[in-house]
Amino acid sequence: MTDVLVIIPTYNEIENISRMIDTVMALPDGFDLLIIDDGSPDGTAQAVRDKMAQYPERLHLECRRGKLGLGTAYIHGFKWALNRQYQFIMEMDCDFSHNPDDLTKLYHECKDNGADMSIGSRYVTGVNVVNWPMGRVLMSYFASAYVRFVTRMPLRDSTAGFVCYTRKVLEAIDLDKIEFKGYAFQIEMKFQTFCKKFKIVEIPIIFINRQLGTSKMSGGIFSEAVLGVLKLRLRALLGKMK
Repeated sequence: MTDVLVIIPTYNEIENISRMIDTVMALPDGFDLLIIDDGSPDGTAQAVRDKMAQYPERLHLECRRGKLGLGTAYIHGFKWALNRQYQFIMEMDCDFSHNPDDLTKLYHECKDNGADMSIGSRYVTGVNVVNWPMGRVLMSYFASAYVRFVTRMPLRDSTAGFVCYTRKVLEAIDLDKIEFKGYAFQIEMKFQTFCKKFKIVEIPIIFINRQLGTSKMSGGIFSEAVLGVLKLRLRALLGKMK
């Protein structure tokens, strides 16, 4: 029985989902995989069901009605994992912007090297982003710099969505009080982990822009992050992050 679960939220990822499942299932560490689909009209959930017979006991599906937000999808997955035996809970995108092979590095950084959270970082060794428009690269890079300045977290990629959590981190965070649903969700989870003095390690990865499907990024998601960071810092100064 494995001790690690990978969580992948999906919405209209029919071009990627089957190949992603096969790729994760083939990795040597024997990861279990939970897909959380937000009512994709393109048949993503059915594609997962078709694969479940091929990977019994390892591939799981949770379906939700409508687009409820990335953050709520991960919270749903975290609670699902904590109700089971998993000691390491990982999150990643479905579009292959995160290389599934890097799951192994993030997992073993926590399992073998004592990290409480490991982050697949685009910026810890420079800018390792491929095929993004320059405007988006700059927006993402300076967003992380802005977060670092406001929160005082010594992280180069605080908005990263490629993360491994230990069970004790997720148990220490009141998941019902996580406020943000979009871009700022990733920041809030890292800030909670940082404020609770857990060990966070950034692992360099190469981030490659999706080749298939449509990006879910929007201006509203980015705006949430800008204002949300200030709110997180204020809450910490008021002693409300414990």
